[in-house]
Amino acid sequence: MAATRWGPPPLLPKPLVILLLLLLLLSEPYFQINGHDFEIEEATIEDVQRAFGDNKLTSRELVDYYLDRIQSLNPVLRSVIEVNPDAVAEAERADSERRREDNVSRSSLHGIPVLLKDSIATKDKLNTTAGSYALLGASVPRDAGVVERLRNAGAVILGKASMSEWYHFRSPGIPSGWCARSGQGLNPYMKSGDPCGSSSGSAISVAANMAMVSIGTETDGSLICPGDHNSVVALKPTVGLTSRAGVIPLSPRQDTVGPICRTVSEAAHVLDSIVGYDQRDSEVTMAAAEYIPSGGYAQFLNKNGLEGKRLGVVRNPFFTVSSRTPVFEAHLQILREKGATILDNLEIANIDTVLNPLLCGEAMVLMAEFKVSLNEYLKELITSPVRSLSDVIIFNQKNPVLEKSEELGQDILIAANSTNGVGEEEKQAIDTMDKLSREGFEKLMLDNELDAMVTLGSDAATVAAIGGFPAITVPAGYDSDGMPFGMFFGGLKGAEPKLIEIAYAFEQATMIRKPPSLKWLGLSCSM
Repeated sequence: MAATRWGPPPLLPKPLVILLLLLLLLSEPYFQINGHDFEIEEATIEDVQRAFGDNKLTSRELVDYYLDRIQSLNPVLRSVIEVNPDAVAEAERADSERRREDNVSRSSLHGIPVLLKDSIATKDKLNTTAGSYALLGASVPRDAGVVERLRNAGAVILGKASMSEWYHFRSPGIPSGWCARSGQGLNPYMKSGDPCGSSSGSAISVAANMAMVSIGTETDGSLICPGDHNSVVALKPTVGLTSRAGVIPLSPRQDTVGPICRTVSEAAHVLDSIVGYDQRDSEVTMAAAEYIPSGGYAQFLNKNGLEGKRLGVVRNPFFTVSSRTPVFEAHLQILREKGATILDNLEIANIDTVLNPLLCGEAMVLMAEFKVSLNEYLKELITSPVRSLSDVIIFNQKNPVLEKSEELGQDILIAANSTNGVGEEEKQAIDTMDKLSREGFEKLMLDNELDAMVTLGSDAATVAAIGGFPAITVPAGYDSDGMPFGMFFGGLKGAEPKLIEIAYAFEQATMIRKPPSLKWLGLSCSM
């Protein structure tokens, strides 16, 4: 049974999957650009725009390539919930605009297919469900703010990526990368490897070349962790730099929308297209607008971006001695050789409290914020099977097979539904988190005059999350079993230009990322 281009494809027998993958490999499209072979796999936005300009590639060909990859790989990886039935038409429209030769300056995302996390609303034929059947068929009033910006930039909406259902906020028993609508998303590097979430599908798809770039969201780790675990670049923007309007909410205080890409360059180009003020998310986007640099973020793609930077290394408790230690030490030496000053073995005050969601108050506040903000979102839908968190819980109870509610539970949803808004206790917890950030991460950065904090892995994501700070992860290596890990760089609010400079210079000096071989499918060649 062939995978469809609408909705999650059915699981296929392994021999048929392998045959499809081999056929895809044999038909890998190449194009001649300036006398050189051009391969779409692993191509960057800049490569593709150059190919567009030389009339060696069309957006239609690019979209067809990714649709074919999805059709072949998604029965196993389960990282795409739906593809956009209008994607081909959108690509052809972009090609038509390019052929006009009207000397119009176009965005770097013009004609580029973009995959969206399934919690980011699109006013088209796609669903927006947070991975749950409870929202299947709901009608949104308009595009999300970031989608509107993507369309204005000429991007092609490729489809919706799978995710950890309800941001992994339904039950602790739900595995990372699982949602009812698409099943279990798999790490393309290692079948048993954690894909992490909740933006799992966005990261898996980009890593496996099922999408050129994708958009995810983060409340606490949902961009950084999937990026780290799937050997891609994930950029978590300062809260408010990108609009959350039209995005299924968890916490208005911590939610942010950001790019997941294969390179830092692509992340910077995507960020340029999605930042800015939105009157439907006015308070935070207005406050963060002051951080947006004149000329955008791509100008900070500087191979010498480490020169003069002060980087603070925080090992404890994020990274202790392990098989990754020699790799980390080698990376620190590269940072030094490229001109950075390294301040090693720094520590964040009260870090054990920061990382414990019960002690710092994050868990309690998120449950209250989720109920209030989700109810508001659901009430604004034009049509919807559910209108409140209570309705979602009842839906799961009535559909135990669809949602695996008896097997996996919904304890967190029920606990969140028992809250009564952000009251005094929650406000005190927010004050506690603000104080922990101020006396911990902010003090570390300011006292040591740091441009960025550095560590290995994704465990430091919570430090950035509770304070609304930006962070980026860049591929840093692979364990002996093939499991990827990344280098984490975090900064103070508005530090995206510095983080891009640092991350890009590190990436260009190391060039660690490699596409997954998918050997666990029985293939011996790279896809």
